[in-house]
Amino acid sequence: MSDKDLIKVMVVDDHPMWRDAVARDLAESGFDVVATAGDGDQAVRRAKAAGPDVLVLDLNLPVKPGVQVCKELVGHNPALRVLVLSASGEHADVLEAVKSGATGYLLKSASTEELLDAVRRTAVGDPVFTPGLAGLVLGEYRRLASDPAPTSDPDQPKAPQLTERETEVLRLVAKGLSYKQIAERLVISHRTVQNHVQNTLGKLQLHNRVELVRYAIERGLDDE
Repeated sequence: MSDKDLIKVMVVDDHPMWRDAVARDLAESGFDVVATAGDGDQAVRRAKAAGPDVLVLDLNLPVKPGVQVCKELVGHNPALRVLVLSASGEHADVLEAVKSGATGYLLKSASTEELLDAVRRTAVGDPVFTPGLAGLVLGEYRRLASDPAPTSDPDQPKAPQLTERETEVLRLVAKGLSYKQIAERLVISHRTVQNHVQNTLGKLQLHNRVELVRYAIERGLDDE
């Protein structure tokens, strides 16, 4: 693997020993650890300078909370993937992190192997959650989807048309399948799945796969 293929990762945590251990594990496994930070302000400054592909982020930070860091950095660079690594499994924390732009949420009780796998999957756009939390996030999207919709604007443009294959991929995304699983199910390449997802995001004017899942659930595609 050449240097340009390395996944650039930044680790943000206010506990130096934990932060250093995570950074070391990632570096030893072939990731390019481009920066670390111990508080929210430092995290925002260093991430903008270092340009990581994946931000491994603790929520409980001094100066500026993790959700604010996530919101600012994803707003600055929508291509950034954020994997929250937190001691808290509180439902409110998980949902707040996802709403602020995180694409995954892993508890600190995860093993090193689980963390490394989560960072790899986060880098390619897969939503990664500690078991049990994915169901929570999907459940919240279902709840939001069942809320009464605001009065529709007659001037609003019609929903964009998706191709049959794009709809098929979207349905499998909504069921929580990874790109690899979707590729195997539809007998197409991983790259083709990524292209379909990107095209669908563009058509629907959505920013990431989490929003795409919500869109699909709102239309009941996960139940089909």
